[in-house]
Amino acid sequence: MADHVEGKLLIIGGAEDKKNECKILKRFVDESGGRESCITVLTAATEYPLQVGTEYHALFLELGAKEVQVLDVSDRTQANRKGIEKELDKATGLFFTGGDQLRITGLLGGTILGRTLQTLYERGIIIAGTSAGASVMSDTMIVGGEAGTAKKNTLTMAPGLGLLRSVVVDQHFAQRGRIGRLLSAVSQNPYVLGVGIDEDTAILVQSDGKFSVIGSNTVTVIDASASTTTNVSETTPGQSLVLSPILMHVLSEGYGFDLKQRVSLL
Repeated sequence: MADHVEGKLLIIGGAEDKKNECKILKRFVDESGGRESCITVLTAATEYPLQVGTEYHALFLELGAKEVQVLDVSDRTQANRKGIEKELDKATGLFFTGGDQLRITGLLGGTILGRTLQTLYERGIIIAGTSAGASVMSDTMIVGGEAGTAKKNTLTMAPGLGLLRSVVVDQHFAQRGRIGRLLSAVSQNPYVLGVGIDEDTAILVQSDGKFSVIGSNTVTVIDASASTTTNVSETTPGQSLVLSPILMHVLSEGYGFDLKQRVSLL
């Protein structure tokens, strides 16, 4: 977690339920203030901002939000325009859609809008993101890589928004077989926790660094900080990884995790 943070993060593994109970999205509305919530949907990640923005606008109103606005930023000039921070004055919750996480960081990093998001989070707002909007939450994010067996130099990483520190997040986790690439990411610095979030599943991270699991599937936490054996600096690109021992937690709804103490919460 960043220092002196009062806000919360709702990090969604993608493909969240939008037609039935909508448990995750309903929780976001509730955490944003329920019937008094003013939600801003940020569509920077998607190539289809009108379609995606319209969908979430209707969903959040249907789930009880008082007010919903869609903020589309398609270039850095827009993210730096004078007075853009005032468009978030009433926001009680911010929601990043899916798409391409590099679009988010490339468009918002170092801009007035990017700094405003950080300030609002530190002051107590909840920020949610699904799929690409989930990956971007951490200080380092996965932007590409092969699924399956853990191998060296088969994934691409980049700086994220830095709302969640010393953690790397992967989404669509079980559905796309991404445990290998999360292990590869963690092997580059075993102090960093790997958090893999399945589809229709989310973690709600509190300001104290504890999270609870919400949704129909599971969250996998990989802790390699106690590892004593690794070949990450010795292998050639594409060679199979060695990383041992590692501690793995698999958690479902009703369970949680303390990111600071690195222990599961029952």
